[in-house]
Amino acid sequence: MALEARAKTRSLAGLALGVLALACSIAPSDAAAVRHSRAQKPSHPLPVRQLPYPLFEFPFQISGGQYAPVAWSEIAGWREDDHLAAYKAFRTSCRPIAAQQKPPADPKALGMSLRDPCRIAKGLELSDGVKARAFFEEHFLPLRISRLGEGEGFVTGYYEPIVDGSRTENEVYKVPVYRRPSNLFVRGTTQSSAGLPNKGQVFRKIGRRKLVPYYDRAEIEDGVIAGRGLEICWLKDQTDLLFSQIQGSARVSLDDGSTVRINYDAHNGFPYTPVGRILIERNIIPKDQMSMQKIREWMEQNPNEADELRRQNKSYVFFREVQLSDKDEAVGAQGVPLTPGRSIAVDKSLHVYGTPFFIEGELPIESERSKTPFRRLMIAQDTGSAIVGPARADLYFGAGLDAGKVSGRLRHSARFVILVPKSLDPVARGRKMPVPDERPSETIAKLFPQTDPSKDPSKDPKNAGKPSDVTAATNAKPAMQVTTSSATRPSSAPAVQAAVAEPIPLPEPRPKVEAVSAKPQPRHMRRYRYRR
Repeated sequence: MALEARAKTRSLAGLALGVLALACSIAPSDAAAVRHSRAQKPSHPLPVRQLPYPLFEFPFQISGGQYAPVAWSEIAGWREDDHLAAYKAFRTSCRPIAAQQKPPADPKALGMSLRDPCRIAKGLELSDGVKARAFFEEHFLPLRISRLGEGEGFVTGYYEPIVDGSRTENEVYKVPVYRRPSNLFVRGTTQSSAGLPNKGQVFRKIGRRKLVPYYDRAEIEDGVIAGRGLEICWLKDQTDLLFSQIQGSARVSLDDGSTVRINYDAHNGFPYTPVGRILIERNIIPKDQMSMQKIREWMEQNPNEADELRRQNKSYVFFREVQLSDKDEAVGAQGVPLTPGRSIAVDKSLHVYGTPFFIEGELPIESERSKTPFRRLMIAQDTGSAIVGPARADLYFGAGLDAGKVSGRLRHSARFVILVPKSLDPVARGRKMPVPDERPSETIAKLFPQTDPSKDPSKDPKNAGKPSDVTAATNAKPAMQVTTSSATRPSSAPAVQAAVAEPIPLPEPRPKVEAVSAKPQPRHMRRYRYRR
């Protein structure tokens, strides 16, 4: 038996040595394989996120507006337009633009970007429409623009009235045309300013410090500022003065054969109320038939009612005399002569004077019922208190009765394309904008629900009487729900629901326990015996 035990022990020892040798031979190859796989595995370092984000140059933004790039070939009527006429109007606006040295006080989307194409146009004497079109296509980018959420803009028309007047007051000419009073005060301006803003607060200055609202139309028509030497001339009736104030300028043909040119200089601070809208609301003139000619005819036929209607518009405009001949066109807010059929008035708070706009639509140019295709490149050179919005324009049609008839019946929708200098390419700037962080997974999003803390769902009348399954403190679902039989415990379910809806109370602070002095106890020593 001893010999058999020794034989078994020897065989087991040999087997153990063989296994150990096999393990040692395999281990180096596995370690090498692991090192090789680590060396071959590509490393993809996570992108380093810079906080805060670096300051990038944002694409230009127009308040309350939306825009999208469009190709020149997609603009209806672009190639058929008279670009040479638009180019001449653009060069007229370029005179003050090219001379700019400092940025404007009120920054706008285009800023001073029009200086570069204006300086190029200053040295180009073009006489060909094809070359003029090539100039705009080379230096500008077209963007279709509209009010946010809308597809089209809105256009109206204006003109320069020609009215009869006199330098002296008499039985025929008894309606005064006032210049700006000396006690009219606008914050941020002085009396030496040429043309006060047509928006903003206007006051009447009493003494050195006291400011009160200025007189309204009714008070001025009743003669509150008469006899102070403010009269430029006198007109026949109040209707001529009202339409001159609405248009912002007029040519006064005097009884001695000469002509006086007057232009907008200031207003009394009250908002403009369209008299045409009042006539529509009173069902006097239908909306589809409304025009300035209709308003004038009604006022002439109803002089007593016309006084009351006119005074509903508390706004009143003051003029200044400008030195222009009969052949010169009216001067817009930019300070340059307007071009009939090419100049438009825009929202001064959003747009820059000199900006080209291509306007396309179907307008009643030939007659009241006609839909004449209007596809024309216009230049922003004027403004008005009623012109508000990114795609809103007042088309200038010139002076005289015919121009007044056309402009008086324009209240139509149209499509706008703004021409932006290539230095403000929004697409190129958009490529440099940082990409937002990736959205979290659905699992992570459920763990962190996005709720508005300003809105309490428990106070919503729609949720009244509904059980809440989310606690107010943690926004997490309760861990367990207690279900009982309605027969045995009828009032337990509402109690459980009310407890779940309430926020979890904070733990009470730990009570302070005063230390009690204790006597030291004697230490007992024990002795142990170790046996040997």
